[in-house]
Amino acid sequence: MSDTIAAVATGAQVAAIGILRLSGPKSHAIVDALFRPSSGKKMTDYEDRRLVYGGLYASDGALLDLCMCTLSHGPQSYTGEDTAELQCHGSPILLQTALSECFRLGARQALAGEFTKRAFLNGRMDLSAAEAVADLIDAESAESAKNAAAQLSGAIARKADAVYSVLTDISAHYHAVLDYPDEDIEDFRLENYKTDLHRAEDSLDALLKSFERGRLMTAGIPAAIVGRPNAGKSSLLNALLGYERAIVTDVPGTTRDTIEEKLRLGSLLLRLTDTAGIRETGDAVERLGVERSRLAMERAALVIDVLDGSAEADDEDLALLREAEKCPHAVLVLSKSDLGTRTEIPETSLPVVVLSARTGEGLDELENVIRSLFPLPEVPAGEILTNARQCDAVARALESLRAARGAMEAGCTPDIVLTESETAMAALGELSGKSLREDVTDRIFHRFCVGK
Repeated sequence: MSDTIAAVATGAQVAAIGILRLSGPKSHAIVDALFRPSSGKKMTDYEDRRLVYGGLYASDGALLDLCMCTLSHGPQSYTGEDTAELQCHGSPILLQTALSECFRLGARQALAGEFTKRAFLNGRMDLSAAEAVADLIDAESAESAKNAAAQLSGAIARKADAVYSVLTDISAHYHAVLDYPDEDIEDFRLENYKTDLHRAEDSLDALLKSFERGRLMTAGIPAAIVGRPNAGKSSLLNALLGYERAIVTDVPGTTRDTIEEKLRLGSLLLRLTDTAGIRETGDAVERLGVERSRLAMERAALVIDVLDGSAEADDEDLALLREAEKCPHAVLVLSKSDLGTRTEIPETSLPVVVLSARTGEGLDELENVIRSLFPLPEVPAGEILTNARQCDAVARALESLRAARGAMEAGCTPDIVLTESETAMAALGELSGKSLREDVTDRIFHRFCVGK
């Protein structure tokens, strides 16, 4: 990492402020060549992290902008290297011109996530914290942002390190007795570590159980609104979103394809899909829509089955209800309550909500029911796993820990227990980045945006 990288960190859109970042050995020299503080001093004459006002100039001496600049010396910087940041007016042309000047002076274009990757490689953050940077940028709910911020401060690393430390103590004691038999070292007895292994196993088990909630928290809960034609599905979608997203008419079969939108319900993020009405039909186009509706229903973690509450349920309504009952989570909605509700509610194990998309009556109850179906885990913010890589590492570590405990209880020799313990340590090393292949590291940072 002997080269200097530069990138526009605020994207290509017009904005009030645009930020240009540099990291590497030439970053301070480049800033001194381009930026002139209004005080007349050089930028490198100022102390670290001081925000300084001045002019940004091109190589021909032309003034590009009046802006702010700050710099930091490594290793006490975000990347662990010398860094600089120019806070300009947010014109994309201006920022690209300034970036070209940085390239002329020896910097190169930063790759996606390269600033954070350098922070990881230079020991400024562990891998779970680095991944939390991307999660924080992508957060679409307050809960996701809170969890990512806590992970950025090292919540996952602390959990993993506590288990890693226990396993290190066990391994070190075993090898010390083995390698130095003549020293006055306490005999190695597996039973002395039984409680520690149980605690470590419980800690990883709780972490692993948080993944499903973490996945739904970051990616959103896939939810399908299903029902027969003209049941009120599109009206419900529009009412939940608060604007007219789907076309609504009295003609059955108006919705021919699926419509997807995101909706926040408090701490929950729903990926709502309004589907075509499910019924037997001879229309080829409508039949394709019905097939897509059933596929959306199969993939959904939440199904909202809408029945026209102003009419009696028929056999197709009841058949669809039975399908909804087989889904992981589902709720039955009796719509059009403003037109009068049917006298009999179909017998079902699902929670039932009576509502009117036109008046809004019952929408709050529906939101409360949905939230009750996806309760928050009883764990502190930051201790919720949010990606499959982390989940896999914890799962393998937990599997090895359980195998170690099983070997201990079966009376196996210490070396078998230690083999499983050290396998668990290797898996935990992947979680924090202590042991990880370079290609995996590159793939992790590829999801980051340029400039971060």
